[in-house]
Amino acid sequence: MSELEPVVLGQPTVGDEELAAVAEVFRSGWLAGAGPACRRFEERFAKIVGTAHALTTSNCGSALFLGLRVLGVKPGDEVIVGDYTFPATGHAVLQAGATPVFADIRPDVWSADPASIEALITPRTVGILAVDVAGQPGDFDEYRAIADKHGLWLFEDAACAAGATYKSRPAGSLADLTAFSFHGRKGITAGEGGALVSDREDLIAHARKLHTYGIEPAITREGSGALPIPEFHELGYNFRLSDVQAAIMNVQLDRLPDLLSARRSVAKRYHEAFENLPGLDVPVELPDREHPWQAYILTVAPEIDRDALALRIREQGVQCNFGTYASHLQPIYGKKQTLPVSADLFARHLAVPMHANLTDAQVDRVIGTVSAALPS
Repeated sequence: MSELEPVVLGQPTVGDEELAAVAEVFRSGWLAGAGPACRRFEERFAKIVGTAHALTTSNCGSALFLGLRVLGVKPGDEVIVGDYTFPATGHAVLQAGATPVFADIRPDVWSADPASIEALITPRTVGILAVDVAGQPGDFDEYRAIADKHGLWLFEDAACAAGATYKSRPAGSLADLTAFSFHGRKGITAGEGGALVSDREDLIAHARKLHTYGIEPAITREGSGALPIPEFHELGYNFRLSDVQAAIMNVQLDRLPDLLSARRSVAKRYHEAFENLPGLDVPVELPDREHPWQAYILTVAPEIDRDALALRIREQGVQCNFGTYASHLQPIYGKKQTLPVSADLFARHLAVPMHANLTDAQVDRVIGTVSAALPS
């Protein structure tokens, strides 16, 4: 094992500005969820992602679940889901009582293949849940055409995609609803958290009630001249983001352009170093999209043992991991589908360090370590 300081796979960029924002919330006395800091963030985030409305949530999983609830998903329904994703996407469909049906993926950018989606539609299909894998949006014009043709809704899982664009449109503005994540490895983060965004006021208003046990959040009753006593008409949940986290997220929004620039600089250096290296393929950024590089994932040649390669890299103090999951292979869903592209890449993908804090020396070390670890 290397005695050098490890080069970590992912790392948030936070500092004195976030601490000052948290201190301001402490002084305000409103630390709970769905307060003034949340509302400020929602207004700013909606503008950045190109939608009319945004709702902060406790995490992306709760945003996905709330979105499915307000879209009317029910037991017996089928939802087509891009297969190559952390299983939170499929889990949300199960939690809503429906059945996830997984679509195979494009071999180059790993998002759901429109042809696979179209082939899976049945009379029970109600919508398409498309994933922006590693942050790069999928083929949303094609997804929208399929959804409109068959009378389906379209939901974007943009967990990794803050700052990404598709044909000059920001991730978040590409579907009927979009869910984002602010987990610690994402491009902007409060450690945890999420958001649900849409142009449809009815969907976000309904989600806002559901995320506070089925009633309007307390801030909507501030300053009332009467004594409002909310009534509960619908089963809801506690999926609120705290104002402490929202204060951090407001600073993270200020940082977003610089964070994206730093990640893109690292990705460029990785491309230049790895694109002609035998045994590896670099990730593809399509010309009509801007990739936020939430992760940098190499594809290892079939003849190379990906797991053994990863262990050799880790032994030198450089963190790495598999890419993400071929969801249809996870036991919770039952092995009912055969999706060869997703299954193949699940076995061959290797994620290397990617975050905005990487120094030139650390990038050099990652490049040198990966190159040396490849079999000669």
